[in-house]
Amino acid sequence: MIVLHCVRALRRHAGSWWLRSVICTGTSKARRCVQVRCFTASHGGVNNMDELLKRIVAPLPSYETREKCPPPPEANSWDFMRLYGSLERPDKAAFLTRLCSEYGVDHSCVAELAGKILEAQQRDVGTVLQAEDRLRYCLTPRYKLLLQHVSRAEGGVKFLVDLRADVLELISSKAADGPLIRDLSGTLKSMLSEWFSVGLLRLERITWKSPCELLQKISQYEAVHPVRNWTDIKRRVGPYRRCYSFTHGAMPGEPLVVLHVALTEEISNNIQTIVREFSSLDSEEDVNKINAAVFYSISSTQAGLQGVELGNYLIKRVVRELQSEFPHMNQFSSLSPIPGFTGWLLGLLNQQKKEGRSTLLTEPEWQEVEAVTGGPGPEALRKLLSTNEWVRSERLVKVLEPVLMRLCAWYLYGEKHRGYAINPVANFHLQNGATMWRLNWQADTSPRGITASCGMMVNYRYFLQETSGNSATYLQTKAIATSDQVRHLVSQFQNSSKL
Repeated sequence: MIVLHCVRALRRHAGSWWLRSVICTGTSKARRCVQVRCFTASHGGVNNMDELLKRIVAPLPSYETREKCPPPPEANSWDFMRLYGSLERPDKAAFLTRLCSEYGVDHSCVAELAGKILEAQQRDVGTVLQAEDRLRYCLTPRYKLLLQHVSRAEGGVKFLVDLRADVLELISSKAADGPLIRDLSGTLKSMLSEWFSVGLLRLERITWKSPCELLQKISQYEAVHPVRNWTDIKRRVGPYRRCYSFTHGAMPGEPLVVLHVALTEEISNNIQTIVREFSSLDSEEDVNKINAAVFYSISSTQAGLQGVELGNYLIKRVVRELQSEFPHMNQFSSLSPIPGFTGWLLGLLNQQKKEGRSTLLTEPEWQEVEAVTGGPGPEALRKLLSTNEWVRSERLVKVLEPVLMRLCAWYLYGEKHRGYAINPVANFHLQNGATMWRLNWQADTSPRGITASCGMMVNYRYFLQETSGNSATYLQTKAIATSDQVRHLVSQFQNSSKL
């Protein structure tokens, strides 16, 4: 009868969060279902949010009792997760804003303890350290204790990863912004960074024998070169290919970051030879033909782990794994896309149009463009880049190759954000200690590649004896390690183009 009562109530309150509880947990949870009915998301409004938060967000225990306080009921964590999971986007913004504004740090306590630290400076070191420890403890947001307990519930860590993804999305969309919501994001990031430290991650090689669900997730998460079908993914984990991921014990079956590798004789200069051309799926690998490892795709699968370093550690672990499998291998390189280049170039052309100048190309180059298009060079080039029509003309491709190559080299090397490479892929590999080694023309002729970077790709070469030094130099002085080819292209830009 209790279950029937819940079902009838469910029909009357279609937005209730306990709808999922009734369906998923059945009769054993029916009484609980009735008890928590007051936490209806869609119809309860702010009052019910307040009621839940007041009940489950415990006050911060006193400093003296912080290690003796009993844990809260596990039901609190489940109630929090269920209510939040039932909310629509606007309600989530309101809920998280209330959580971090009313259940954060006790600022009056912080101010009081800060004053005591100043007073303690005249006393012994032990007194100063204890005062600092008290202040450190007082700086803990109340909601952090709830989040810590949520992490211990089944599926709690995944819930918190998704929660931070929501927080980041709300901040970026301005649906909820401000120092308190950003502090919530920072608190979550700090917690996740501890839980997802490299020592707690498991390196897993993905093969065709891996679980079907895992292969499907690998395909869905592929963000660089989309997987077309099951045959495509079979090839990407087959002969002369490797696929690795980091996994975590708290999120079984969920890849965190995925790296695809091609095993080749030489470092590849175009993606077509990797994702389009394959040997037989049943062929045996010839070790003599494997001299290089080309990292052609790395994808982070969890938006909530943004800012938590995983990709760089994955590359380093994979390098060690490949060296163990192929001791003679000594060439390691990425074959990377250049997202944002075309947009950057169109922005420059538009800016120079407003300023009444056109200095990105030399006068002879503008004349060649005009000879092919039959119209004013700058306007024609803007249209060609916007529509990708230029790739249909062999003559235009030949004319624009030296122009786009030097402009792209400058975009990667010279365009900065806070002193570092503005291109996020470049910044990632340079922080890892790679060398900006080779810019490749017509390396990705897919519509996506042409639109993003005029078909160009770049190799970031990992010289293993130099990566630590390169990384330290880039992070400390912002200097970029480059090859002769890249330096030559940058020099051509500086001599031929004016920004």
